[in-house]
Amino acid sequence: MEKHNASQLQKGERAEISGIEINEIPLKLIEMGCLPGNFIELVQIAPLGDPLFFTINDAKVAIRKNTAAFIYIQSEGH
Repeated sequence: MEKHNASQLQKGERAEISGIEINEIPLKLIEMGCLPGNFIELVQIAPLGDPLFFTINDAKVAIRKNTAAFIYIQSEGH
């Protein structure tokens, strides 16, 4: 079963974080609430497609697409 990740979100889409690759996510993001059980929303995409601008746990953060691929998500309804 393929895992969905934050880099696959569409602008305005919100999802629950279901897991992270702890060795691939900067500690600062974890400290800001990038943890399973919290919600992530894609707010904006840079003109060239990278980085992605998210809201995580009421914090606004820009995350490179390759890093966002290590933040696993599930639809808000699941």
